[in-house]
Amino acid sequence: MLVLASASPRRRELLTQAGFVFEVHPAHIPEDPLLNEDPIAYVTRLAREKAQAVYSEITEDSASDQRVPAPQQVVLGADTTVTLDNLILGKPESPADAARMLRLLSGRSHRVITGIAIVSANRIQTAAESTLVEFLPLSDEEIEAYIATGEPMDKAGAYAIQGRAARWIPRIEGCYFNVVGLPIALVSSLLNAPPH
Repeated sequence: MLVLASASPRRRELLTQAGFVFEVHPAHIPEDPLLNEDPIAYVTRLAREKAQAVYSEITEDSASDQRVPAPQQVVLGADTTVTLDNLILGKPESPADAARMLRLLSGRSHRVITGIAIVSANRIQTAAESTLVEFLPLSDEEIEAYIATGEPMDKAGAYAIQGRAARWIPRIEGCYFNVVGLPIALVSSLLNAPPH
């Protein structure tokens, strides 16, 4: 049984759209970057920690109720961040923080990086996907109006490519689904790879 260690509705939608059958069991771990942590190291660490935390919880649960034996559980963890000049832009803490991030991204290209982790009884595997995203210049009025919609507040980098921010993104290089929050082709490759 595949278990998604995330409460993200976007990740649920993408997995469902790609035909995966899974359960949702969100992880609750601190998401602060370590001092001078590289963005790829940051997202892969968080993905692994989320998947390991959920795997531990469900294997303890299955030991007590025996519904699905622990060896059959496969947990998928994921974490997405936006990085600009190696600066990690996570989810904004306030509307002012969202405005700060959007001003940084305005008229520039940045990277969206998603770390993926697969944890099961016989493996812990991590990988990362990186996509280059180009932003048009944004006016203060556009930023203010966008923040007023509430859309930026639970998104890394304070925007959603699949939402209103699409109008400011003329091109990307790499996986679109990665920018939404889950690089489906990478996930599929990892799930289908033999354990090693």
